[in-house]
Amino acid sequence: MKFESILDRKENPHKDEIRPAFLLDLNLYQVIDRISLYWGENVSSMYYYLPADAACEDYRRAVFADIRQDGLYEALCAFTEKMKERRDAYGQKEEVTEKLQKAIWHVREADCYCSAFRQLDQTLGRAALQSEGMLALREYLQEYTASERFVRMSEQADGILTEMGAFRLTLTYENDRIWVVQEETGSGYDDFLEACFPGQGRRMKSPFGAIGKLTELEQELLKSFRKRNPEFFEKVEAFYKDYAEYASDTLIRFASEIRYYLSFYRFEQKMREKGYSFAAPAVSREETEAQGLYDLALACAEGVRREDIVSNDLVYRPGELFFVLTGPNQGGKTTFARSLGQLVYFTKMGLDVPAISARVQNFSTIMTHFSVEESVETGRGRLKEELMRLAPMMDTVHGVQREAFVILNELFTTAANYDACMMGKRVLEHFIELGCRGIYVTHLRELAQAHPQVVSLRAMLDEQGRHTFKIARSEAGDSAGAAALAEKHGLTYKQLKERCGS
Repeated sequence: MKFESILDRKENPHKDEIRPAFLLDLNLYQVIDRISLYWGENVSSMYYYLPADAACEDYRRAVFADIRQDGLYEALCAFTEKMKERRDAYGQKEEVTEKLQKAIWHVREADCYCSAFRQLDQTLGRAALQSEGMLALREYLQEYTASERFVRMSEQADGILTEMGAFRLTLTYENDRIWVVQEETGSGYDDFLEACFPGQGRRMKSPFGAIGKLTELEQELLKSFRKRNPEFFEKVEAFYKDYAEYASDTLIRFASEIRYYLSFYRFEQKMREKGYSFAAPAVSREETEAQGLYDLALACAEGVRREDIVSNDLVYRPGELFFVLTGPNQGGKTTFARSLGQLVYFTKMGLDVPAISARVQNFSTIMTHFSVEESVETGRGRLKEELMRLAPMMDTVHGVQREAFVILNELFTTAANYDACMMGKRVLEHFIELGCRGIYVTHLRELAQAHPQVVSLRAMLDEQGRHTFKIARSEAGDSAGAAALAEKHGLTYKQLKERCGS
């Protein structure tokens, strides 16, 4: 079993592509920023492209299931902290100017690397792993850490640092002269310098650990120390030369990629603490349904309370391909459409979804088209801007893939009602012919009857005409509280007739 990546089973063709439009339309950038808050920009970039295919999605899903095991997440976090120490040591090595300092920092860097992967090897050896990715990693790591080169490097680095930690110098300052004696003392170098040179603007450090340019005293100490311990410095310099390139590219890649799973797990746990539900979605050939689905971008926004987030259920029944969602403005239609897109996105990413439970079809990709404003730069009107963006989505040669999940939000709002209906119907028919599923948010109630495989949904109002932000199956012509709303504002036929005195 060959191990190359914990993220992709094969080289991903989407990595270098332009970030897909759906990331912006579904407000996923906001979620990704929250997920990667403690993990850096490199983690964010892993969320900007979909896995290469369905097998890679399953690969990630299984890895994430393994990471949720008791204790494994914590052990992997400890591993990443150790690798952070290694990166810090590398940074110090690049900053110092003395060659000997660079060599010592290189030893520390390699020691952190060896320690991190030895501990990880022990952890994975005890874990009840199930995923192809983690099992392949364990096999690779067992062989790697048992190799003669790794064992020798690990032992030498540990030996050098242990020997260096045992060195002590006594400095005696008298009559403007300093005597240096190498021997055991009751305190360390830093303590001695603090006691002898109080009030210094820069507290002097050990010449082995000092950052940047050494002071004149530190340079002299280093020369004296090297003269008295030539064998030690020969070992340090030999290590620097022999292990100049010591790291496995595969394992360095793993150390970066594993943060993809850890970052989402941490984010999910934080959201669970606030009362939000997450579910591991079941993947189906044809079924898509969810209970308690909500907009994750809205839920993780600053200042939003848990009680303000409304969840919805949904199901595409056999033969149903598109929802046409109508209803009052500000009734939660776009929020519901975004939550559907997020459901498909996180399923395809191999992660948990924001819902109580979910079963999701294996869609080929995600495509979105949200209403746009007129372009000041191009001079094109709003309708033309929409058509220009819609064209590549409907290009069956270079654009759309069959069985994609498609989200269309308020298209053709500037066109005449008849024209908008005709264009909307054609767009729906096009995607349905390609076996796509999706949702079309619109004010055009006629589109709910555009095709036998279209289902009408409606944003509901309560009896007082107030928004419930609940989405339900309902004929587009249903009043859904409109009569109550008209009565509340004195606009029923009877009320108007009385006010007009007739």
